[in-house]
Amino acid sequence: MPSAFARICALTTLSLALGATAFAASDPAPAAAPAGFEPALGQKGKDVMWLPTPDVLATRLLTMAKLGPNDKLVDLGSGDGKIVIMAARDFGATARGVEFDPRMVAHSEAAAADAGVSQKTRFIQGDIFKHDFSDATVVALYLLPELNLKLRPQLMAMAPGTRIVSHYFDMGRWSPDQEAELQGRPGFLWIVPANAGGTWRIDEKSTSASTSASTSPSQAKTTVLSLQQSFQLLKGTATIDQRSKPVEQARVTGQAIAFSLVDENGKPRKFEGIIDGDRLRGTITDASGPTPFSATREGTAPPIDGSGPPTQEEQNQAALALGAQ
Repeated sequence: MPSAFARICALTTLSLALGATAFAASDPAPAAAPAGFEPALGQKGKDVMWLPTPDVLATRLLTMAKLGPNDKLVDLGSGDGKIVIMAARDFGATARGVEFDPRMVAHSEAAAADAGVSQKTRFIQGDIFKHDFSDATVVALYLLPELNLKLRPQLMAMAPGTRIVSHYFDMGRWSPDQEAELQGRPGFLWIVPANAGGTWRIDEKSTSASTSASTSPSQAKTTVLSLQQSFQLLKGTATIDQRSKPVEQARVTGQAIAFSLVDENGKPRKFEGIIDGDRLRGTITDASGPTPFSATREGTAPPIDGSGPPTQEEQNQAALALGAQ
């Protein structure tokens, strides 16, 4: 697959994209755009230049994010306001954009009024690294690789289940949950994972409807999970009656967790559940059918690998992706 730099060159001779930002704490009202102002490809922003996301890809990204009327979308580096307007007009969401150039903000506000979605949209002249977007359920990006990496700790700290879509550039070691490519432009979706790391104790006797109330404590089956998490991926072991088995096909998607293991009798079992803080509830499916279970995390959840700042190696790779030396 060609490098990001090679693909950019193939797409345009103007350079890269995007309206990134510089937010003042007071959120000053933007000045009206000069008469006759129209955004121009290659127009300079704070950190980069502006190149819009094609409509067809923007629609695909918002569809991948399952954007709907109950969502709040924030577009970081909103440029001409296209994605914010599309989110409100076509998906019924409440949406706001954060943009550096006050002319683009004024242009976006006028476009939103023309589209009849002023009541569901807001545009802020601001700095994406200072603006509080923690209330968003969907975040849209079209930023350079190093900016994505800089934002990644904030994105990972958002509520589990928050969806993040990005045009063209990825998140380094954080693999996307879904990808698409339209008109030669790649797009990515990530779903912020819950923290599933640590030690979990599953007592099937206390949660299984099929277990007899007369079962003695010595007959109760206790499974202890030891899980390590890197972004949405899990690895670890399950200890059943003092015998350890590897956890397989394990991942977290928002608050949902799924993994499989082979029990002490050599039989495969699939676990699917929902994480709510230090509690986990779900269903175990094996040859005998589904059984409900619950689990409790013991101790404090360890930090997710990837929730901190990017490594120097990742930053170097992000720079190299754009042909920097």
